[in-house]
Amino acid sequence: MNKSKVIFIINPNANMGQAWRQAADLRPIMQEFGGADWAGSVYPTHAIELTQKAVEDGYELIIAGGGDGTVHEVVNGIMSFPEEKRPALGVVPLGSGNDFSYSIGMESEPWKALRQIFNGQERRIDIGEIEDDTGRREYFDNTIGIGFDAIVTIHSHQMPIVRGFLMYLLAVLKTIFINHNPIGMDITIDGQTNWQDQLLMLTLCNGGREGGGFLIYPPAELGDGLLHYVAVQNVSRLIMLRLLPAFMQGSHLSHPKIKTGDFKTISIDADRSLFIHLDGEVFSGFASNLKKITVKLHPSALRVYS
Repeated sequence: MNKSKVIFIINPNANMGQAWRQAADLRPIMQEFGGADWAGSVYPTHAIELTQKAVEDGYELIIAGGGDGTVHEVVNGIMSFPEEKRPALGVVPLGSGNDFSYSIGMESEPWKALRQIFNGQERRIDIGEIEDDTGRREYFDNTIGIGFDAIVTIHSHQMPIVRGFLMYLLAVLKTIFINHNPIGMDITIDGQTNWQDQLLMLTLCNGGREGGGFLIYPPAELGDGLLHYVAVQNVSRLIMLRLLPAFMQGSHLSHPKIKTGDFKTISIDADRSLFIHLDGEVFSGFASNLKKITVKLHPSALRVYS
């Protein structure tokens, strides 16, 4: 593509500041394929603003350089435009988790991923959207975590010394011992199925992995025209500890206290506050009083190169 039509939006602080150092090695590869403009995000939601400006300026390919949070913001920037105006997305994994990058099949080494983008094929993927009871709406590309894994996300943001999978693993252990609190939920699936349960965790999946290595729903495909749910019912702390290696291996789906299924829309009405993350970004934290959400699918909404 022409240089004026490609922009690289990087979060230099991703992966505890390692992203900027890694990105320096990408410039020669960019030049090899015709070059690209660069833009750096410097505060939360800045990548959304940079993406929106890039769309308005006519860029045809936006490459997100960072972790899942950076990709989340770039996707939200792209999805704020009508389908016919949306540019394609490329992802260079420079973060600590890089779960979306994994789900679209990107190479784990940044320089290999960049070559993969320029040499790759365009395909379409699905995107999800959440709306809360105040009308706040936001898109997600990989997973929504409700309950347990949202609390894990909150704890992981408070661990500045460690990063990557170890950070998430320590946050999981902390959540098991400190925040073992099931939530009563009334769930409506595709306007028909009504389901009431006490759940420790409810993960809504577009992609199949989160937390830098937990295989929440291995069968998930980003372009299959469906979203998926994985629900962990009220179990003891000991069982959660026993399930931990199963979640790492993706072998937990057959457990009798875990429910799974597919959906295109889902509505949740809870008996107390819902803690929620979107793609590893906190949507509803400990201070929230959010109890109702609706999630829906936007099939084949986004073009990606991989």
